Amino acid sequence: VQLQASGGGLVEAGGSLRLSCAASGIIIRIGDMGWYRQAPGKRRELVASIGSSGSTKYADSAKGRFTISRDNAKRTATLQMNSLKPDDTAVYYCNALLFCSGIGCSGGYWGQGTLVTVSS
Repeated sequence: VQLQASGGGLVEAGGSLRLSCAASGIIIRIGDMGWYRQAPGKRRELVASIGSSGSTKYADSAKGRFTISRDNAKRTATLQMNSLKPDDTAVYYCNALLFCSGIGCSGGYWGQGTLVTVSS
């Protein structure tokens, strides 16, 4: 059971990027999914999250610019980032609450980080 993140890269200020997170393995159900980011020298912070029913939460810095969505059938979560700013530069991590069989399997999982660099 794991999460795989993709979609980071280098973009100019004002540009857009789309991050994807895919869950794989024998998973019974997926709870909340979210994207976090960590800039150099800063703590990891929540960017956006989405519940299994589609309810969303955004950091103030992401409101109006970022959109999180999920496809339960494909077990994916996507973060569409528009109007990117240099302050958005960070390593972005996906996170999900995964329910699976096996002792100790269910819990919060992190994908590997994907670097987003926004140039001014």
